[in-house]
Amino acid sequence: MQHSADLYTSYLDLVQKAADIQYASAVLEWDQEVYMPAKGFKQRGRQLATLAAQAHDLLTSDKYGALLQELVQRDDLRLQQRANVKLSHEDYEKNRRLPSSFIEDITRQSSQSFNTWITARTENDYRTYASELKKMIALKKQQAEYYGYEQHPYNALLNDYEKGATVRLLDPVFAMVRENLPPILQKISEAKQVDNGFFHREFAKDKQWDFSIDVLKKMGYDFDAGRQDYAEHPFTTSFSSKDVRITTRVDEHNFASLLWSSIHEGGHALYEQGLPEHEYGLPLGSAASLAIHESQSRLWENCVGRGTHFWKYFYPVLQRSFAEQLADVTESAFYKGMNRVSSSLIRTEADEVTYHFHVMIRYEIEKALITGELDPNDISGAWNDMYEQYLGVRPADDKTGVLQDVHWCHGSFGYFPTYSLGSFYAAQFMEEAERQLPELYSDVEQGEFGKLLHWLRENIHQYGRMYTSEELCTKVTGKGLDFTCFMRYIRNKYNVIYNIV
Repeated sequence: MQHSADLYTSYLDLVQKAADIQYASAVLEWDQEVYMPAKGFKQRGRQLATLAAQAHDLLTSDKYGALLQELVQRDDLRLQQRANVKLSHEDYEKNRRLPSSFIEDITRQSSQSFNTWITARTENDYRTYASELKKMIALKKQQAEYYGYEQHPYNALLNDYEKGATVRLLDPVFAMVRENLPPILQKISEAKQVDNGFFHREFAKDKQWDFSIDVLKKMGYDFDAGRQDYAEHPFTTSFSSKDVRITTRVDEHNFASLLWSSIHEGGHALYEQGLPEHEYGLPLGSAASLAIHESQSRLWENCVGRGTHFWKYFYPVLQRSFAEQLADVTESAFYKGMNRVSSSLIRTEADEVTYHFHVMIRYEIEKALITGELDPNDISGAWNDMYEQYLGVRPADDKTGVLQDVHWCHGSFGYFPTYSLGSFYAAQFMEEAERQLPELYSDVEQGEFGKLLHWLRENIHQYGRMYTSEELCTKVTGKGLDFTCFMRYIRNKYNVIYNIV
């Protein structure tokens, strides 16, 4: 009988070769969204499809399956090894349900859909994009059937991003959003509105960029293991814990656009840079889930970056960069302005209260698309109606409406709910960090974030996929997801800003 150590070495060799292919593909995807010329889309789609199929073939091969089957029965593996094998076996059983031809088709369609989305945004016309999105939705429905599901086809797609998540679990979460957030919005609407007009003065692109770099360095983002670039839609991508890249976008007449995109993506990147390097390509070298990933970005963006303590240090620095633009703006006014609450059209620029209605709208539309209750040709109208219903605003065009997100063209159905889950986990994690680190905010006021980052690395980053979201949350905070932590955070913050009770 072959020794377990030798079997595990064979497993490592195979799974890390597949990771090499997947990360090479990720480099091409990063280039596609950052630097690639417009005419390169067709062949890039082919290249990505080829690589995706090769990785899929390795990870669904009979040889790999037999190796995993042998390893899962061994009782002499170390804890981390057993976890890697168990998770890889689960992934194998799931991936085997998708034919290589399907992987090629959906990868090629993703590239084509992205190209068409860019064109549609430029032309501000959803109709340009509708036919390609319809093809992607048909493929996602097919994927759900390949996977199999109980009760709702959307459950099959949710599980790609949030293991164990179902419509039955998420519907009550968004019911709590509908129950708890409108009263807060109502009280804010009756209060004196704060001014944020100064955010729309002219802020030079290069100075915004330089300030964002300073912020990222202070947060602990390692530029020797990453970089920042511009993209149409900000994102983070990782090729290993030693090469994690972020993108942002700039608007010289909206200071908030670049800064909080950079902090948000920086939070994602810190998580990726904190994953164990020795678990490269393995489950324990990957993020726990999309919700936990989002908890890291929202924790840094909102709990830290939009907090009073953060700006005790950074506002004087910012004023030196933009002396003319901010000469008449106090630190208190700046803080209140950045946290202004008002209904808006763009999800990525929404405040912390209304943001979850943006997510809920996408969640409801996705479910209807996957069941066939909503035709892709009718998304724009449904989108606009729901924005009017939940937020009291109606998009005047498609660019500020249905064309604002890149997710659907990549086939990321089931992704959006993790944004809200991530915010709720973030508030809960931050509450626990405050309890365990009594000096946390005095450090932040000095521009010191090392203890917070170390706490996140020790409690969240180091575990990779060892635990599900709920298991990890329980390990860190002593209980599963608790929506009341988020509501406590929201009430405390906005009572100060709007004097609401």
